[in-house]
Amino acid sequence: MTVAVVAARRTPIGTAGHGLAALTAADLAAAVLPPLLVDAGLTAQDVTEVVLGNCTGPGGDLARVAALQAGLGVTVPGLTVDRQCGSGLAALVVGAALVEDGRAVLAGGVESASTSTRPGRAPFAPAGLGDPEMGEAADLVAAAAGISRERQDAYALRSHRRAVAAADDGRFAAELVPVGGLSRDERPRPGMTGERLARMRPIFSAGGTATAGTSCGINDGAAVVALVTEADRVRRGLPGLRLLASATVGISPRTPGLGLVPAARAALDRAGVGLDDIAVIELNEAFAGQVLACCDALALAPERVCLEGGAIALGHPWGASGAVLAVRLFTQLVRAGRVGALGLAAIAVGGGQGVAIVVESCR
Repeated sequence: MTVAVVAARRTPIGTAGHGLAALTAADLAAAVLPPLLVDAGLTAQDVTEVVLGNCTGPGGDLARVAALQAGLGVTVPGLTVDRQCGSGLAALVVGAALVEDGRAVLAGGVESASTSTRPGRAPFAPAGLGDPEMGEAADLVAAAAGISRERQDAYALRSHRRAVAAADDGRFAAELVPVGGLSRDERPRPGMTGERLARMRPIFSAGGTATAGTSCGINDGAAVVALVTEADRVRRGLPGLRLLASATVGISPRTPGLGLVPAARAALDRAGVGLDDIAVIELNEAFAGQVLACCDALALAPERVCLEGGAIALGHPWGASGAVLAVRLFTQLVRAGRVGALGLAAIAVGGGQGVAIVVESCR
């Protein structure tokens, strides 16, 4: 059964401890659900399930709490998914399998790093298999792939410039749900320059190359999409993103940042298309060195990735980030009216995993 995304929304992405710091993960997710229903022309009675990814949240079934807080009613169940920073995209994949004809599933992710009370981080893998910190792992991947500091600085600068230009042009406006007094992503830096990036020192490991400027932030935010069957999308007369294929893979926990490479390849193979066929590519930019290593492994020109800026500029609210990629595809393909164009979203996961989807814009 083919499934389609017919609506996609997100909060602005806040910097931890700043604009969204007073809001819990449930607050953030609950704010997105009602506007999403309005966009899709759905009611709470049309929803069979709310599926939300989350990484370091409060515990319990966060999706159920958010659904109740959003006023969807006691009959709408919730399911919380944890695939670490791939959780938001994993929730979409899980949600697609739960869609029933004539009904909808709301799927996405949320993270409030500001209100998380978990000390440190949970293990991504048994220590004997390798469980590096993400910054350290990014440095190792960049070194192994021969990614220079100069390439990383240039990539990060492009991400900031693209995100600032997109925000100034209003290209994010239709996907954003203002919340907590915040109506714009906090992290993109209009004043970022190559000179400023070049002055920053590596911060994760001796001899490393990743800096604060070439790494994602620690962030708060939520992103959710509405999923229906393709047949129901056609009956309702809604434009959307037809889900052509998805893939979830595992790799060595020692090189987690490369997980999106085999995931993207598998999803493309299942969809029967190649990278040259893809119009919009959203890869999660955890670190510039990491995403450049992935681009090189895929023989993909980095200039094709995150055309309106990615996580280095916008931020990386871990459990939401995969869903943010899906929202970004929806805006650039569906809201832009690019009927028939294809999109790819892929994200690497701590512990050595990757998740990817391939979609087609349709009317």
